[in-house]
Amino acid sequence: MDDDIPYLLLTPGPLTTTRTVKEVMLRDYCTWDDDYNSIVTRIRGRLVRLALGDSGAAEADYTSVLMQGSGTFSVEATIGSVIPPDGKLLVIDNGAYGNRIALITERLGIPLHTIKQPETEPADFARVEAAFESDPDITHVAMVHCETTTGLLNPAAEMGQLCAKYDKTYILDAMSSFAGVEMTMPEVGCQYLISSANKCIQGVPGFGFVIAHRATFEKTKGWARSLSLDLFDQWHEMETKGGKWRYTSPTHTVRAFDRALDELDEEGGISRRAARYAENNRLLIDGMRQIGFQSLVAAEYQSPIITSFIYPDDPKFDFKQLYDAMKRRRFVIYPGKVTDVDCFRIGNIGHVFPDDIRELLTAIGAAVEELGIDLGAGAQAS
Repeated sequence: MDDDIPYLLLTPGPLTTTRTVKEVMLRDYCTWDDDYNSIVTRIRGRLVRLALGDSGAAEADYTSVLMQGSGTFSVEATIGSVIPPDGKLLVIDNGAYGNRIALITERLGIPLHTIKQPETEPADFARVEAAFESDPDITHVAMVHCETTTGLLNPAAEMGQLCAKYDKTYILDAMSSFAGVEMTMPEVGCQYLISSANKCIQGVPGFGFVIAHRATFEKTKGWARSLSLDLFDQWHEMETKGGKWRYTSPTHTVRAFDRALDELDEEGGISRRAARYAENNRLLIDGMRQIGFQSLVAAEYQSPIITSFIYPDDPKFDFKQLYDAMKRRRFVIYPGKVTDVDCFRIGNIGHVFPDDIRELLTAIGAAVEELGIDLGAGAQAS
């Protein structure tokens, strides 16, 4: 990419960040420095408060831990650390990221019960309840909230209610939804919530984080199946040594994240940010429909984070050509990840506003005309 062109990243993360978030990374920090570690401690507390919102739950009942690497590192750290040696995990697999949790579980040698579903359908709770009834060895449940494979939003609170009914520990992968969709951990009913710095809080890549119900998490000491991804030991180090990480931490990313949290507050908190994302998404879907593109996921299951659009029924259509045409117009869109439908994706999170979406739609219309794409009566499933 040409560094002189201010590209707008319309992806599920990394995403477009503010100049002020980028600028704080110009300062270097030492991982042992008290000032730096105080930032880590402050972030941990702020994450807990964000996760509890106005639920009335006591902050002392929850805690948080940061983990180096991409969001998947935090997912693997959680799966590998909080399931006991005799535990078994049920995973909802209705997209690439639910499938990834299942793969992680298998690779770690943890007993697994997978509920495989079509990528455009939300979690089937009748099947989950049947699994609980027939397989008493299940101790934990993991589900992706926003499956960015398609843009589908799984019903997180309903799963929490079912887990509570059957006394199962609930792990929610809220990678692409936390701080972009209004929810609290007590309302959702999860004991673990996982997300990443470079998603809806609008930081940059480098670490993920886990917010946990403290009493549940404190029982997991010694369960980890990895040294570097031992979530309990990472938490204990931060908890007892003033924010210190066990191994080299992504200092610049941490500083950027602290600034991104400030900017979330300045915007008006999660409710205001979620409203902006929702408006972006509404404009996007309506505008793409007017151009002639059809979204993949039914409206009642569509998240406000990212949307999949079906390839038009035109044999000349080539996504790479559309991608390049949009990139020349400063917009970066995303290829599809659905198994059995040809589609591409457009995200609307990050430092992106309704006027940006309107410009995007104008650019897509111009690209369609330039490339001679025949949308006919609209896009069709293949």
